[in-house]
Amino acid sequence: MTDLQSVQCPYCGETFETGIDISGGSQEYVEDCYVCCRPIVFHIEVGADGELISIETLREND
Repeated sequence: MTDLQSVQCPYCGETFETGIDISGGSQEYVEDCYVCCRPIVFHIEVGADGELISIETLREND
């Protein structure tokens, strides 16, 4: 199940929408910013009920 969410790039500060796959539970992955193309680390937390709890976006070396 994919959930469309607005996130802010930690590099350029631009906000963009991206699809978050919550079917795999909590996870961490890297996706490039749609604006500046730098790698963003996404920390996704999914609750036991399958609901999205939080999204954190960080620079790759943070």
